[in-house]
Amino acid sequence: MPDKLFSVLFLCTGNSARSILAEAILNRLGAGKFKAYSAGSQPKGEVHPFALDLLAKMNHPIAGLRSKSWDEISGLGGAPLDFVFTLCDSAATEACPVWPGQPMTAHWGLPDPAAATGNEAVRRAAFTDTYKMLNTQIGIFANLPVRSLDKLSLQRRLDEISKTLVDTAKEDA
Repeated sequence: MPDKLFSVLFLCTGNSARSILAEAILNRLGAGKFKAYSAGSQPKGEVHPFALDLLAKMNHPIAGLRSKSWDEISGLGGAPLDFVFTLCDSAATEACPVWPGQPMTAHWGLPDPAAATGNEAVRRAAFTDTYKMLNTQIGIFANLPVRSLDKLSLQRRLDEISKTLVDTAKEDA
């Protein structure tokens, strides 16, 4: 019998950029171990075209990626979630629905590439930077020995992933 896939939800307010990128990245890096989803508290209703372009350029499947409400996920009544990660500060402070399965949670705050200003090259670079940061964080997460860590140790590791990213960003600045 194959090992259970861990269900992971990435949340952002608009569910048009960061959470969509994270969903695609984890579904690649965590294939066979994780199944990723994304949603937003106030979804934009469409995925940002720069996010889709970047994911296609990085050879991620983009069919089926869409901006959706967290109500759609919380109301499924289906498989419980194992992890929920907020990627924007506003989603982290909102009153979230009760998630099935009492998942482990962490806040991995990242700047919103959709809010970047400037010419198209600058705005696309913001998406690339966000992709790189998410790829690093998610790569660390996907390689954690999730099945062998107790809940407290696992929660500590999830929180450390965000700190690692913040420290790396400070070094790059």
